[in-house]
Amino acid sequence: MRMTMQITLRVLFVALGLAGGTVVGVADPAITAPIASDAAFVLAQAMVPPTGMSDGDQAMAQEERMRRRFPQPVRVGFLVGLPVLDDNSKTIGYVRHAVRTSQGKIELIVSYGGWFGWGARAVAVPVEVVGMLGRQVASLDMPRREYDSAPTWRDSGAVVLPNDASIRVALARR
Repeated sequence: MRMTMQITLRVLFVALGLAGGTVVGVADPAITAPIASDAAFVLAQAMVPPTGMSDGDQAMAQEERMRRRFPQPVRVGFLVGLPVLDDNSKTIGYVRHAVRTSQGKIELIVSYGGWFGWGARAVAVPVEVVGMLGRQVASLDMPRREYDSAPTWRDSGAVVLPNDASIRVALARR
């Protein structure tokens, strides 16, 4: 059994071209350069920009930053009850519901503050500043201090979206 495993691994390494230290089947001589003798293979790292707001992105409009984060359709009912996280993965609050303002903008109403939910106040968060992070919502372009200074949300003509409505929310990663 062990001998067949060793033979299988040798055949695999030869097939991949790793036994001789070169990559097989690539025509570019820069890519087929010999690999260091102490390394079996080399991994390349992708240059992926962060999803949060960096210094270069501050002049960019919120809608443009959201568009660059590949917004995906999400049911409003899926968002209700999800935690909203800050940059340190600490819970800021929980999504109560989503509304459409009189200007046509979508906002998430987040219960913020309080102690174990007692005394929390509702804060309107534009959907452009958040992103989906699995079963959580990441506050990407609205730091915690802005939640402190945000006014308490009052139902002033905004239409509460039903749970089966679909809105577009950006993707996030940590």
